Amino acid sequence: MSFSLPSPQTILLSLALCLAGGAGGALAAKLSVPMPWMLGSLLVTALVVAFAGETGLRGYTFPQGLRNGFIAMIGVMIGTQVTPELARALVTLPLTVAALLVFVLIAHAGNYLIFHRLGGLDRATAFYSATPGGLMESILMGETVGADVRVLTMQQFLRIILVITLVPTALSIWSGAPVGTAAGVVPGGDAPVPPLSLAVIALAAAAGLAFARLVHLPASQLIGPMLLSAALTLSGLVDLHLPFWLIAVAQVVVGVSLGMRFRGVTGRLLRRSLGLSLASVMFMLAVGAALSWGLLMVTDLGFLTLLLSFAPGGVTEMSLVALSLAVSPALVTLHHVLRILMTVFELMLSARLFGFVKPVEADPR
Repeated sequence: MSFSLPSPQTILLSLALCLAGGAGGALAAKLSVPMPWMLGSLLVTALVVAFAGETGLRGYTFPQGLRNGFIAMIGVMIGTQVTPELARALVTLPLTVAALLVFVLIAHAGNYLIFHRLGGLDRATAFYSATPGGLMESILMGETVGADVRVLTMQQFLRIILVITLVPTALSIWSGAPVGTAAGVVPGGDAPVPPLSLAVIALAAAAGLAFARLVHLPASQLIGPMLLSAALTLSGLVDLHLPFWLIAVAQVVVGVSLGMRFRGVTGRLLRRSLGLSLASVMFMLAVGAALSWGLLMVTDLGFLTLLLSFAPGGVTEMSLVALSLAVSPALVTLHHVLRILMTVFELMLSARLFGFVKPVEADPR
């Protein structure tokens, strides 16, 4: 795998976007917005993209290496939350995994009806827009059968953005007060971290990322560092504690990279996609909430832990939400990795069953 440094122009523009996103995050924190550093930076970046247009950002792509590096830091942070209590919670894993499979099947079927019947999207676009995960797989497979890739991509990204926006906001409204970092919860603590500890954190993130890519783990930039950090934490050999400022910076970088997804989106496409995506997300959250209430009767897991495990955002984004709310981030992350794997497997099977695959060309010989 080749590696090349971004150009000086890309580095400067990325730094400017992250500084603007950080300012948006700081303002959102002052206003007690849920998930302020990620949502504030996302909104500011989306506004910058809207005003700059294609001309102002021509040739620019947000560096994936920068995003992956900070996601690896988040993985390290989640790994430090792995405790013996988590192992006891895994006893109920067969029940929650079974419910997760039910969620994937109901969500895909219900979303298809929303996008096709309510939204008027063609069958292929509706089918691949409807998946509750597997973003890249849905886009790549949908493209091969003539789905509208712009609409498909927008629906998939809006799913993630709306989930990470609506869930913390709804919890704040439900509780009648800010939750998570908006309420002063500081993941990782606010004690100063010496430079040597920061170097160990960076080394753990890099080593975990390299290992995950070597063995082809799913969501490698998050899962590899998380597993290594968890092993180090449980062994007692290393005490890893990420400072809050580093978690906030990671959220800003993720928020900026999400905000860049609005590049090239017209107002008409956004308005149409937003209404459909909102209906889809509300449907999926209702299904997840119903399954969570059911699981409360047979497990010792809290409702909030279960709800976050079913909320169909991205793996990284939902892990950050769990960190912000101090709700079993390792367990939530595990369920989201399983949701992605289930969705991709279900997508491949149902695409063949219902004919949403590229037909095999006959051998001309």
